Amino acid sequence: MKKFMTEFIGTFFLVLTIGLTVIPGNAGVIAPLAIGSVLMALVYAGGHISGAHYNPAVTLAVLIRGKCTLSEAPIYLVAQIGGAAAAAFTAQFLVGPGTAAETIDVNKSLVAELLFTFALAYVVLNVATAKGTSGNSFYGLAIGFIVMVGAFSVGSISGGAFNPAVAIGAPLMGLMNWSDIWIHISADFAGGALAAIVFNMLNPDDR
Repeated sequence: MKKFMTEFIGTFFLVLTIGLTVIPGNAGVIAPLAIGSVLMALVYAGGHISGAHYNPAVTLAVLIRGKCTLSEAPIYLVAQIGGAAAAAFTAQFLVGPGTAAETIDVNKSLVAELLFTFALAYVVLNVATAKGTSGNSFYGLAIGFIVMVGAFSVGSISGGAFNPAVAIGAPLMGLMNWSDIWIHISADFAGGALAAIVFNMLNPDDR
């Protein structure tokens, strides 16, 4: 139950921050900075309880890496999706619905989401689960910064979800068309799985 609540709360505030900064159309650096910063803070807040995934793709990566059990994974996913949905409705209540982009380039979005979800999961596995970085104090900073970098780099291409829970929350907030959600779901899970495979290949003795 502690892990469920931690994942729910963390995903809630991550998606809520996305909604409250993106829906009003804040210009420039505000949204990426806010999103990266809140994720960093939430990772530090919940890392010692649940590992602070707040992202089904990260949960998949940690599962494949061997640091999450098959029985725990569905609990994480339900908490994350529930937190994202609750945040989406809260954001709509506070600032109203967003406006989805008319068109999205499928191929570019698939590549963008795959690359930066891979980068996110790869960073998580290396700074939060590896023996060589055990006990470090920078894990939250690294995770928050890679999401911020991704939002700056490809946010205008794919929307910068890098997270299937965010991808579910986005159309609930009016920020994405439901017909495009498969792009994020498929690319994000593929990126998380690929990161875990690469991590295991590079760290065969870290089990």
